[in-house]
Amino acid sequence: STANAPEDDVPNRYSRTDRTTYSRYSRDANSSGSSVPSNALEKRIEELERELAKERQENARLMKMTQDKEELIGKLKEEIDLLNR
Repeated sequence: STANAPEDDVPNRYSRTDRTTYSRYSRDANSSGSSVPSNALEKRIEELERELAKERQENARLMKMTQDKEELIGKLKEEIDLLNR
């Protein structure tokens, strides 16, 4: 489980960077006379961030299930080896 810790940090680091970048773009677009209100952009960004968080949770859940299955496969292989002896 500790091997996955660095991987978990990477998406969080990027999401903060992306959030800052999106906020900067929405302010720049609004100040340059964009026809799309920054309020609508901010709502869309928040919606996408929530969706991204859900997808990351699902990804983490699937990764955990995969690890659990791989552990079970390893244990079953060991048991098969013991029975074959």
